[in-house]
Amino acid sequence: MLEKGMSRRRMFGVGAALAGFAVSGCGTTQSNTAAAEPSSTSPYPIAGDSAVVAKAAPAPANNSPAAVAARHAGEQPQQWGVEMPGIISTFAATGKQLALTFDACGGPGNNDIDESLVNFLIAQQIPATLFLNKRWIDANQARAAQLAVNPLFELANHGVAHRPLSVTGRAAYGINGTGSAQEAADEVWANHERLAGLVGKPPRFFRAGTAHYDEVAVAIVNELGETPVGFSINADYGASASAAKVQAAMNAVAPGAISLAHMHRPQSGTGAGMIAALPTIRDMGFTFVHL
Repeated sequence: MLEKGMSRRRMFGVGAALAGFAVSGCGTTQSNTAAAEPSSTSPYPIAGDSAVVAKAAPAPANNSPAAVAARHAGEQPQQWGVEMPGIISTFAATGKQLALTFDACGGPGNNDIDESLVNFLIAQQIPATLFLNKRWIDANQARAAQLAVNPLFELANHGVAHRPLSVTGRAAYGINGTGSAQEAADEVWANHERLAGLVGKPPRFFRAGTAHYDEVAVAIVNELGETPVGFSINADYGASASAAKVQAAMNAVAPGAISLAHMHRPQSGTGAGMIAALPTIRDMGFTFVHL
């Protein structure tokens, strides 16, 4: 299973990375081993080799957003941040495996796409998990449809309005979080439905805007049938890092890492840094895998 403890995150220096995280960004031949998960038809490896390693908690019988929100109405969270039990930041690797994830945050100034980065992943046959915000999908419907049918990519949920997932309105990096259990459920669910319609099956993973959660919101995500995902490598500091800094961050890779970068800022250093770093990582013997 992907690890829910956060000790490995510190191995990747994420604490220092977070200090520079800018919310303006919101972010060799591969093995053809088929996944054993019946719901996946991707020919690309899944983290942990041949078994899906992250499962959402079993959903209650009545898991509509209204029902989930009602169960958690009035609960007062005690935790807040990018790391806590229930947020997946690493996985139990089978050998030297790395899971690349890219966010498309959507909204004003954030609806572009780094075609050089995406085309590089396609040309090099490097799989990745793409966390798409609903606003980004709506602004890039044709490109989103192309990504949805490409088995290199698993599309995941980056929310409706890129808000930190809270039940009290708590903010991160100046962005106000969702203000109630119902708002948290709605931030997840509207894009859950959008992605299910686009891909033909529900998304398995969710990452909140700014990657911040409280523990009540984490429970809400699980009850809606998705797994909250964090990161262990902050690769591009919210699409604000230079190419050299992106490359340096990625070169600190270790087996079981989940990297976070952004795919909606073509003028940032993300694309160039990734294009420089990923062949070196592959030459180090790493395999790129889906979550």
